[in-house]
Amino acid sequence: MGVSSNENNQARMTKSTNGQEMGYREFGVETRNNRRALSAINQNFIGANQYPCVVNKRGLSDANEICNKNPPIPAHRPITRKFAAQIASSRQHYQEETKKPKLAAEGFHVWEDVHIIDVDEYEAEKDQPVPMSLEQTETILHDNKTQMEIEMEDIFEETAIDIDSGDLKNPLAAVDYVQDLYAYYSKMEVCSCVSPDYMAQQSDVNERMRSILIDWLIEVHHKFDLREETLFLTVNLIDRFLEKQSVVRKKLQLVGLVATLLACKYEEVTLPVVDDLVFISDKAYSRKEVLEMEKLMLNTLQFNMSVPTPYVFMRRFLKAAQSDRKLELLSFFLIELCLVEYEMLKFPPSFIAAAAIFTAQCTLYGVKQWSTTCELHTKYSEDQLLECSRLIVGFHQRAATGKLTGVHRKYNTSKSGYAAKCAPAHFLLEQCQ
Repeated sequence: MGVSSNENNQARMTKSTNGQEMGYREFGVETRNNRRALSAINQNFIGANQYPCVVNKRGLSDANEICNKNPPIPAHRPITRKFAAQIASSRQHYQEETKKPKLAAEGFHVWEDVHIIDVDEYEAEKDQPVPMSLEQTETILHDNKTQMEIEMEDIFEETAIDIDSGDLKNPLAAVDYVQDLYAYYSKMEVCSCVSPDYMAQQSDVNERMRSILIDWLIEVHHKFDLREETLFLTVNLIDRFLEKQSVVRKKLQLVGLVATLLACKYEEVTLPVVDDLVFISDKAYSRKEVLEMEKLMLNTLQFNMSVPTPYVFMRRFLKAAQSDRKLELLSFFLIELCLVEYEMLKFPPSFIAAAAIFTAQCTLYGVKQWSTTCELHTKYSEDQLLECSRLIVGFHQRAATGKLTGVHRKYNTSKSGYAAKCAPAHFLLEQCQ
């Protein structure tokens, strides 16, 4: 019994010892395997070679220290210059051996350019002002100013516009010949001009009577709804005839009626007949007198009806000014005021047309405006037009007063866009004073 008991106890002890050994071995194996696995995980996630980062020399506080028996990670030690150089060298060696695509595939971010910064030195250097070179600053300012001036010159530098490019497919515009045509008009306008003092040879009529006649013919032209070319040619025929032929006062109106009839035959498609002209003269003249004056005028002018009037130049210059309807109506309002005034005969037709458009632009915009394109096509500069333009402004101021208000009434209608209601460009007269 005792032996059996001892044997049993010994067996149990042996079993227990074996069991402990077996259990120790199994536990030990598992522990070693677990440690190996954890080591691999830590190596993957933490890494044997830590990426360098910004670390304060003061170290971590007690609350942030790593509480384990393992020694601290080398990156958490205070970084000196020597240690920073060692870390940078090891990082460079590690980056050369490590394959970046593999790390990217495993979901890790690769830091390619991370610099070691000494916090204390960084904070000390941060507060120090950065010196600036005065010469360099002046050079930069000078370069910026020069570049700005060049850009401003590019902005305000104006080039002439090709005003005929839009009419290449319009056969009526005669783009291929328009330059030659206006060169010819400029040459021939001298032949169509009259002497500015031709009234001196008239014994029974004067400048005032001429103005009254033309003002009345402008109303007749408006009532018959004639073309604009007709009015300008009518005035030209009157002046050219009176320059060469003496006329008594009672025949002056007949001269105006016949000049209108000839201009209509030259410009209009449908024209008023002789009886209509006799009627508007309140039958002051007979049909026979009209026909006799027509023959006299044609013979005096030698049948020369093809002359460049201000209207010819008005159309070209308005195109150069890129005018709209408002500028066009105001320009014609101003130039018809010039037709009435005898003193405007001293200017050639192209000059009056350019001055009228220039004055209309000043009236609408309130400033002097004469583009390079206008100067190119008119051959007149802004300074050359100022004298004539100031005279036109004076006519504009007096257009609604006195007895000669035919032009003002014509352009004070909705059909004419109420161009007569525009305020004159007074600033042109003020600059003259």
